[in-house]
Amino acid sequence: MANTEAALKEAMTSIEGVLGVALVDYSSGMALGTIGGSKDLDLSIASAGNTDVVRAKVRTMEQLGLKDEIEDVLITLGTQYHLIRLLKGRSNNGLFLYLALDKDRSNLAMARHQLKKVEGQLDV
Repeated sequence: MANTEAALKEAMTSIEGVLGVALVDYSSGMALGTIGGSKDLDLSIASAGNTDVVRAKVRTMEQLGLKDEIEDVLITLGTQYHLIRLLKGRSNNGLFLYLALDKDRSNLAMARHQLKKVEGQLDV
């Protein structure tokens, strides 16, 4: 099992085209850890904003009476993919991994696969 810092480093090094990665608590909107980012990608702001996305989707599923779990949420921009993966497991409720990818340098299917692997190794 990897701690937060090790898991985020694993995501940065094992996933092609990563611009930044964060572990986020969506009950508070706080990033518990971040690696990467840039002047154009403030991971703290992105984490808080994506918390609103997750909350809205959870609320919508409740209103629709859907008895299912969110695996991930994909936001496609002109030059980037933003991938939000909700963590599963008894100690991970309320957490998600947020991954920003360069669209031209990444393989979305492989990124999803690798992020799932990182999730499985994460011990929060």
